Amino acid sequence: MRPVIDHFGINCADLTASATFYDTVLATLGLRRMMDHGVAMGYGDRFPSFWISNGAADGPNREVHIAFRADSQEQVRAFHQAALSLGAEELHAPRLFPEYHPGYFGAFVRDPDGNNVEAVFHAPPPEGPALDR
Repeated sequence: MRPVIDHFGINCADLTASATFYDTVLATLGLRRMMDHGVAMGYGDRFPSFWISNGAADGPNREVHIAFRADSQEQVRAFHQAALSLGAEELHAPRLFPEYHPGYFGAFVRDPDGNNVEAVFHAPPPEGPALDR
């Protein structure tokens, strides 16, 4: 059985303070900062499954990001179409996001409460097996 949640992220009022906090407390669980894009940082052990982002301008009710794991690009497209049919705001149409990693295919929408919700499929890289997820 595959996990339902691929990764999730929170927006922080003070990214520097939050990075220090999560660098320290997650290390006690065997987790580490695996990616750092300056405005967003990903933590995990084999892949980043928890993200913190700069949400200083978002006020006290900052959105949450949740990514659901899909089994194919077709499922990502179906997720996107279903959300749009319900009136969801499109954040990113289904496409490859090579800036995340080769084979990362996702679509992002806003749910009725304003959260950033994604479906993602991790295609195997051409030279080897899929990421260890």
